[in-house]
Amino acid sequence: MRIHRLEIEAFGPFAEVQSIDFDHLGAQGLFLLNGATGAGKTSVLDAICFALYGSVPGARQEGKRLRSDHADPASEPRVLCEFSARGRHFEVTRSPAWDRPSARGRKGFTTQQAKTLLREFVAGSWEEKSSRNDEAGAEITELLGMDREQFTRVVMLPQGDFAAFLRSKASDRLALLQKLFGTARFEALEQQLACQAQDARAVVESEEGGLLLLMQRAEAEFAELGTATAEPAVSDDASGTAPERRLEAMEDAARTELAARRQAAGAAEAASLQLADRLQAAQERSQRHARLQAATLRREALLAEADAVHQSRERLGRHAKATVLSGHMDALDRAAAARSAAAAALVAARERLRAGSGDCGDPVVALAGVQEQLAVLDARVPDEQRLREIAARLEALDAGKARREADVGLRNTELFSLREEAADLAARLAPLESEAATLDRREQEAAAAAVLVETIGWYARALQDVSSAAGRHSAAREKSLELKQHWLELRELRLLNAAAELADKLEHGESCPVCGSREHPQPAEAALSGLAMADEEKTAHERFEASELHLQTLAAELAAAEQQLAVLAGQGGDRDPEEVLGQLASARESLAGARAAASELAGVRAAIERLGAAIAGAEQDLARAATEAAQEKSTAAALREQHAELEATLGALRGGFDTLASRIAALTEERTLLQGVVSAAQQVERTEESCADAGRALAQALPLAGFASAEAARRELLDEAESARLERQVREADEESARVAELFESEDLVLAGKEVQVGELPLSTEGISELAQEARRTAESARGLDLAAGLAARTVESLASLRSSYLAAADAIRGPRERARLLGNLADTARGAGDNSYRMSLNSYVLAARLEQVADAASERLVAMSDGRYTLRHTDARAARGQKSGLGLEVVDEWTGQHRDTATLSGGESFMASLSLALGLADVVQQEAGGVDIETLFVDEGFGSLDEQALEQVMDALEGLRDGGRVVGLVSHVAEMKQRIASQLQVEKGRNGSTVRVLEADVR
Repeated sequence: MRIHRLEIEAFGPFAEVQSIDFDHLGAQGLFLLNGATGAGKTSVLDAICFALYGSVPGARQEGKRLRSDHADPASEPRVLCEFSARGRHFEVTRSPAWDRPSARGRKGFTTQQAKTLLREFVAGSWEEKSSRNDEAGAEITELLGMDREQFTRVVMLPQGDFAAFLRSKASDRLALLQKLFGTARFEALEQQLACQAQDARAVVESEEGGLLLLMQRAEAEFAELGTATAEPAVSDDASGTAPERRLEAMEDAARTELAARRQAAGAAEAASLQLADRLQAAQERSQRHARLQAATLRREALLAEADAVHQSRERLGRHAKATVLSGHMDALDRAAAARSAAAAALVAARERLRAGSGDCGDPVVALAGVQEQLAVLDARVPDEQRLREIAARLEALDAGKARREADVGLRNTELFSLREEAADLAARLAPLESEAATLDRREQEAAAAAVLVETIGWYARALQDVSSAAGRHSAAREKSLELKQHWLELRELRLLNAAAELADKLEHGESCPVCGSREHPQPAEAALSGLAMADEEKTAHERFEASELHLQTLAAELAAAEQQLAVLAGQGGDRDPEEVLGQLASARESLAGARAAASELAGVRAAIERLGAAIAGAEQDLARAATEAAQEKSTAAALREQHAELEATLGALRGGFDTLASRIAALTEERTLLQGVVSAAQQVERTEESCADAGRALAQALPLAGFASAEAARRELLDEAESARLERQVREADEESARVAELFESEDLVLAGKEVQVGELPLSTEGISELAQEARRTAESARGLDLAAGLAARTVESLASLRSSYLAAADAIRGPRERARLLGNLADTARGAGDNSYRMSLNSYVLAARLEQVADAASERLVAMSDGRYTLRHTDARAARGQKSGLGLEVVDEWTGQHRDTATLSGGESFMASLSLALGLADVVQQEAGGVDIETLFVDEGFGSLDEQALEQVMDALEGLRDGGRVVGLVSHVAEMKQRIASQLQVEKGRNGSTVRVLEADVR
């Protein structure tokens, strides 16, 4: 990961835009970040951290404090960082939440939310990746492989923190290492092992309950059998095989009972089958003879109806022959009816013609003359319509002239009235404009008064919130003190009971860890076990810590409520409500007057504009009326001349009628009468020809059908109902005859006939009923015995299955018992209990391995810095007083061969050791992050504690960090560092904020 460019604006001490090109600054691989105390050296590192993670390290994480107090109130705080990682190039821009000046916001400000923009340089251009704070943060964290805590420990090496880490206790190192290496999964593994051990114990308990349940089910199954078999003997031996022998004895007794019941059921079944066969044979013989008697009755009925069926069959034959001629006869009848109708229509048409126009001689010639006259009149009908239109237009012109003259008079009167009204409205404009001009000022005054009233209400509610929060905080503080006292009392009790805890671990024949004796004649006793007392103390401590967290939360709520109250008081919330309400009422009254004036002014202006448009429209209407009058006078003269010419021409064509349409209607009626006579005469000729053709066809078909005349054939025809009835009678007789013949050919009726011939008659109904009752009683007895045998068989199967399941479960539980024991021991070992003599949990063990790697990596640099004298070594020596072990550090003095505590190092030695430790930790965390290359590194302060030789050795070690293109920035204000490092980024402070300046390296 390499940082290329950084831009800072309105952030920290930097008011104006500050741009830093790290590629140019770190061209030599090593540069110095220096400046006076408080100038903003650390703020440069904060800006990088904020751009990447949206927050800054340590106590400066409150985002609202990040904006520069030196910047212009309207300037937006912004940090832009351009960096590359994993072969990709990115640019991230972040702005924290800040208060922007606003005329509508409270106290003149409105809150702007935090913003983020992440872009990637792809194919020569920037592409937007995300504009959401959370998405961009997740993308950068995944790209760098480190969270903010790891980044500030790996890329920005704070020496003060690592000096404390060097001298701290193992428990304090545990917290930092756990954050850096993310070993929460190993703590989760410890919990998972504990859960698995508990689950394994639960499984064993469940399996043992299952064995008891199987035995109870077997006892219940055997009891349902109801046998008087003696109870099998049960042994009380410790081998655990008594339940198996009990199950085996019950199964053997059930099998014996099953054999006896099956034998009895078999005998009853054989007797039942014999009676069932006798009953079935008697019933079948009775049914055969009943069917024989029924078939005989049906055959006799057929013989009685044979003559009637024969007559119906002959009648249907004659009907079929007559049906062949029905088509010819129907055609002849239709032709005769059509001829009569056509003759009657001709007579009626001639009567209508005589009644309408008299006798016209030849109707065909008269029809041609009428059609010729109609053609001439139809051609002149449009001229008559045109004559009516001209007359209507002349009437409309005369009426329009009168209306126009009256309208001109009204328009002149209206125009005079409009001009007077416009003059009156113009006089009202000046005072209304003066009053409406104050509307904006009145609105601002009313809005300010309303906001102040609302603020007073908020202030009253804030007072209540402060009182409520103070009460909850006081109660929580009292509760926390009580829980703390209870925890301290339990801890004191456990400490007093330490002898009992030690006695609880003594074993006969093993040495006492205090006196060394192998005999323990009188071990101390305790009311509670050490584990129970420790658990109770732990529970009390957890409750106290939870109450402390709750107390902190309530304290934060109280502080926030008090701060809100102070803010509202500063905004005027503590003023007199009555006075402010009076101001609000006065401001609203003034605002209402200004709004009324503005509304009236708008109405007056609109009315003046509307009157102006009306006056212009009236003047245009008068001018248009004069033009239209001249045009209509010329048009009327031309129309009167056309009307006279058309009236003379059409008068001759009307022939005494009022209109051409009347004469055309009379001629059309005459033409219709003539056409009716001509068409009727033609229809009479056609029907006479059709009647003659139908008579000839019928005469030819009669001999072929066997009839002498059409009347003879008509007499043999049947209607549909009678024909259907005769056909149904013949069909049903044929079908019944076939069925009867089939019955007498069946095996049952043939056998019944033979039995009648030899005298084997069926049993009576009473005999069959008695036989059926006896068979039913025998079958019920057999079923009862079979059910008893089935119950015994089911009991045998169930007992065999339960015994098999019991044996399988008893064998299967051995594995879970062993697994529960192993998991219990493993869980105890993972959490640092049981046989774990170091009391080192799995999480501590993993962190100890990481710390050992860190110590090895740190020693490589410490050897160079200390001229080969010192190395750091991880130690897992057992801690005193039962404390957890595994995270110890010690210094090895190679000149004397002595191992020393890290607290014995001098100031300069401590700086070198902590710097080496920080660099070693950075290397190990970098490897843990997936091998991400850290190409930009910052080392913060601490060089002032070194002498000249030590500083030379440290600088040599730091210059070694540049290998592979790495850029190292040293944060220091030591004068000698300024002389040694030419490439420098200086931070200079002033009254208007800090600025940065790059001093170029001398590369000659």
